[in-house]
Amino acid sequence: MVGVLFVIVACVLWAVDTLFRYPLLKLGEQAEFIVFAEHLLLVFCCLPILYRARQKILETKLSNILHFLAIGGFGSAIGTLAFTKAFTLINPSLVILLQKLQPLVAIFLARIYLKEPLRRQYFFWAGLCLVGGLMISFKDLWPGANGLSFDSDMASVDSIIGYSLALLAVVSWGSSTVFGKKLSTDGYSEKEIMSGRFLMGMICLTPVVMSGELEWQWAPEFWSKIFVMVVLSGLLGMYFYYQGLKRLPARLCALAEMFFPFCAIGVNWVFLGATLDSTQLLGGGLLLIGSTVIQIKHY
Repeated sequence: MVGVLFVIVACVLWAVDTLFRYPLLKLGEQAEFIVFAEHLLLVFCCLPILYRARQKILETKLSNILHFLAIGGFGSAIGTLAFTKAFTLINPSLVILLQKLQPLVAIFLARIYLKEPLRRQYFFWAGLCLVGGLMISFKDLWPGANGLSFDSDMASVDSIIGYSLALLAVVSWGSSTVFGKKLSTDGYSEKEIMSGRFLMGMICLTPVVMSGELEWQWAPEFWSKIFVMVVLSGLLGMYFYYQGLKRLPARLCALAEMFFPFCAIGVNWVFLGATLDSTQLLGGGLLLIGSTVIQIKHY
């Protein structure tokens, strides 16, 4: 029971992230700088871990550097940036729901890269997830898809870009799970992988913020919100999640994780006015069921 409560607390902390991220974007803050600021503070918090692992870092072989680049540059930097930018184009609750497609990507890539077996049942539940994803997005994509007349409806173009960014986040985060597992089998601890991920993400984002095309933000209010996001959804969220993971079987943990999208939808609905219609709610339900079964059964 305590383990379940830990995971639920983590889900609540992840859900309230939207209350800080979305308003920052609405105020005109650039997604690139928001994500860079997050990584900068996360790396600062992880400095003790990086210092203790300095010898291992210096001796890292090329293949593992590429794995860290995959989880940091692609998974953390590009994934978080795509996730954040999608918030400005489509309903943030839909962006969050679509992230439940990540297990499909992770398991499929694990079959290709790690040679893990892929059972036939996977395709049924993956299909159910895809149906749910289509039900979520159909309302927004239909005006543009009908006759392919995108010029007549700019909102549909925004929707297409928004959903594309959300799916890019799905692929990047899903693939980082596979490469993170590879690093784990090569002897890196969870803390070392997490710290290396943030460090590589920050390194990859640095040329973007140093290009001169972004306006640097020094306002204390901005950095205080970034700090709260990092502490709540980043550090505390992951701490409570791993505390729950230690006390629960993986299958039960996957069930407890379902609380996150429900909590996020509720928070966004009440505080941000981000409502969903009945078709989107049904599609979200199918997506959650399919994704959870895949995680529990390890298809």
